[in-house]
Amino acid sequence: MSRYLGPKCKQCRREGMKLFLKGSKCEGKCTLDKRPKPPGMKQRFRGKLSDYGLQLREKQKVRRIYGVLEKQFRIYIEKAGKMKGVKGENLLSILERRLDNVVFRLGMGASRNAARQIVKHGMVKVNGHKVDIPSFLVKQEDIIEINENDKNKKIFQEYQERFEENRVPKWLNLNLKALRATVVNLPVREDIQIEIQEQLIVEFYSR
Repeated sequence: MSRYLGPKCKQCRREGMKLFLKGSKCEGKCTLDKRPKPPGMKQRFRGKLSDYGLQLREKQKVRRIYGVLEKQFRIYIEKAGKMKGVKGENLLSILERRLDNVVFRLGMGASRNAARQIVKHGMVKVNGHKVDIPSFLVKQEDIIEINENDKNKKIFQEYQERFEENRVPKWLNLNLKALRATVVNLPVREDIQIEIQEQLIVEFYSR
């Protein structure tokens, strides 16, 4: 299954909320404001969602937010179930630890898709080694930094100029001048300020 390349606003309309798939561009007016109804069949045929429907929509919403395909998402669910703690919270922690998401959380990419491209183009190092795999999971005390040869690129110069400290979550410690960050702690549920009902996702895969 290939990655979705269609209109991102259509995905937001389908889930009934802004998923910020275009980053800061979604903070202003968007298609969802003008056309809040889901795409597809006429609204008069839409009934109340069943429990399965609610679980499915929540799963699809989280997949779209983090840009993860179904096969990879199932792997994360299985991994979360083997970890200590609450399965749903473990799942969100795993998703937050993806390298493309970390780059996005640091504000280096305007969206997760943009951050994914930064990683895939080999601009990021983890503990001194180049990593071009967006799904790479960072660990506590890992050091994430931009390659020395890429630090002078326009994208990172603009990032340093428009940097907003409040965007960086507390589980990451950023050295702006060096374009280097350290994973201080693994992310917990309180660090993830996204409207997600993770228990519905767990219930979906527990059927």
